[in-house]
Amino acid sequence: MSVYPSAGPIFDTHAHYSSGAFNADRYDLMDSLPAKGVVGICEQATHSGDAPRCLELAHRYPWVYAAIGIHPESLLPADRCGDQPPAPTISVYGGDWAAEMRALAPYYDDPKVVAVGECGLDYHWPVPKDAQLALFEAEIRLALELDKPIVVHDREAHADVYALLKKYQPKGILHCYSGSAEDALWLVKQGIRVGLGGAATFRGAKRAAKVIDALPLDALLLETDCPYMAPEPVRGTRCDSSLIAYVGDYIAQRKGVAPEEVFARTAANARQVFGLD
Repeated sequence: MSVYPSAGPIFDTHAHYSSGAFNADRYDLMDSLPAKGVVGICEQATHSGDAPRCLELAHRYPWVYAAIGIHPESLLPADRCGDQPPAPTISVYGGDWAAEMRALAPYYDDPKVVAVGECGLDYHWPVPKDAQLALFEAEIRLALELDKPIVVHDREAHADVYALLKKYQPKGILHCYSGSAEDALWLVKQGIRVGLGGAATFRGAKRAAKVIDALPLDALLLETDCPYMAPEPVRGTRCDSSLIAYVGDYIAQRKGVAPEEVFARTAANARQVFGLD
């Protein structure tokens, strides 16, 4: 991987700039991104607590858009949140995610809200399984009703995520894809695009390499999940959208194409998924 990768046009389809990790320099950092090749960002809400901040960023920057949804980790019981306060799903709505969805409903009338998400299933953390399954199914149904793409979180939950995607066949994105190349192929045929970020560049990320080799560029999207998962060779630092340059460079090397082709194609894919063409 080159030390100074090519950059742009970068469309980061999954970011969390409303995270506290950016409190000290959020606007200065985001002001600097267009000069680094960033042409688009989809900021992800995880519950009703950060949804207003996501919309604030989307309205502040013409090239930022928002996805509004409830993350499965928002269902973590209050006594399992460690040193973090429980999400509004618990602290405000008492775990009544349906009430929180009703409270979020007006957001989808905003033209800067281009997707339902981040939502899905997470079996890594002790999130009540029945509740997160019911929530995810409700959010898929909402995305279909609104005719918006869904942004799917899938952590150690492939079988149940895939079962619901097969049942409803929504359009959207499987964020931070960690499944097999074989599964990626049928998911793409069904209308899902695969999001790849810094984790795809990690040493030992053999599954991601196979996915990149198996799928056409038309099926791929680039993302960060920032502030998390900075790519090699800057792994362990705070991530931001400009670092997608390393991911695009890695994909270009595997595909045997110019990095500019990867960035241009994936940015066009993002605009198509989010209905921005």
